Amino acid sequence: MRKKRHPEHANHERWLVSYADFITLLFAFFVVLYASSQVDKKKMGQLATAIQQAFQEMGVFQGKSGPAIGSRSENAVAADPPAELARLISDEQSPEMSRADLPGLKRELERALAPEIKRREVALHIGPEGLVVSLREIGFFESGSSRLRGQSEAAFGRIATLLRQYDCSVRVEGHTDNVPIHTEQFASNWELSTARSTEVIRKFIVQFRFAPERLSAAGYGEYHPAASNETEDGRRMNRRIDLVVLGPSRRPAGSGLRPATPSGRPR
Repeated sequence: MRKKRHPEHANHERWLVSYADFITLLFAFFVVLYASSQVDKKKMGQLATAIQQAFQEMGVFQGKSGPAIGSRSENAVAADPPAELARLISDEQSPEMSRADLPGLKRELERALAPEIKRREVALHIGPEGLVVSLREIGFFESGSSRLRGQSEAAFGRIATLLRQYDCSVRVEGHTDNVPIHTEQFASNWELSTARSTEVIRKFIVQFRFAPERLSAAGYGEYHPAASNETEDGRRMNRRIDLVVLGPSRRPAGSGLRPATPSGRPR
């Protein structure tokens, strides 16, 4: 006796396979979009520095002391190409600087400042407080002046672009040799060293948009020499600005508040 064949059962849930494939592809698509949106700030800063250096070597974006053509008003601050490149870096919180990051930052600065280091205009070393970047007078200041040389704008821009990537405090220290100075503008080396450090602070804030609370200025005159003042070469090394890069937990020297008395007045 022939068995009766039952009709095959139709599977009405096959659409779930296609739907699951679609959802998987959609998920992968959004993962790729998210990954593409996460910019590596460090690499972006390196790119900005490289572009700036290349344009400077080509003779483009030379620093100018006069106002920009077409500026809105006489008091408007002309936008500087190095500053514009520095602003390519996100204004979000930068990665925190730690002691372990200092050798890496030092290597980056050495690469960015190779010409200036070769000419002995810049020196770098890691000291007890942090990374010290010494900007010597021969490359950055006219003798007896607190104004930065126009030719130093490119190097200063590369330094600021790299430092702006990290959450660190920077103490700007002015130093001189022991040769007395007495001009209409500066009565002593104290005034000259302090004026130079505050001029650097001003450029960090106005031109490169550093947060003011990250910065401090100090003037040491001739009393913290890097070399002997007995020779011309030693005096040349002593006429400098030191940028001391501190960690995020370190307050710049002199920024702490003095303890208060019960009446509320500092002791």
